[in-house]
Amino acid sequence: MNKTEQEIRKKSPIQIRNKKASFEYFFIDTYTAGIVLTGTEIKSLRLGKASLVDAFCYINHGEVWVKGMNISPYFYGSFSNHEAKRDRKLLLTKREIRTLQEETKAVGFTIVPILVFIDAHGRAKVDIALAKGKKEYDKRQTLKDKEDKREMERAVKIY
Repeated sequence: MNKTEQEIRKKSPIQIRNKKASFEYFFIDTYTAGIVLTGTEIKSLRLGKASLVDAFCYINHGEVWVKGMNISPYFYGSFSNHEAKRDRKLLLTKREIRTLQEETKAVGFTIVPILVFIDAHGRAKVDIALAKGKKEYDKRQTLKDKEDKREMERAVKIY
């Protein structure tokens, strides 16, 4: 990921994060994918009405799909409103899909969505990560590191 991509993510008005994923998994590799949405879904997403809690990705017939991503129905939508938790197709290159498919064959590896954002052209993008599940002691260590960091920041502010 180069500097301009990071700047685009920071400038994006919509940044829906999967905070639980960083606690549950170690991220091995990250990819940025486009996402196929309907009209009311993109409108609802631009209002920030989405959630990545309990979302995961799977590969089916050479296509990557995200399951469990909740995009709330658009308030002004009529009969053409979308289903909130339907499976949505992700757009990646064949090489990236092949790499992900090979990596997820190993035990303990999965694909999780980390971030949904709107790019400079107004398109919805999803950052996904090849992830390995953490053990209980890894989670405790993560909490301890987080608490230590918070304590150090408090100590710096005092002095």
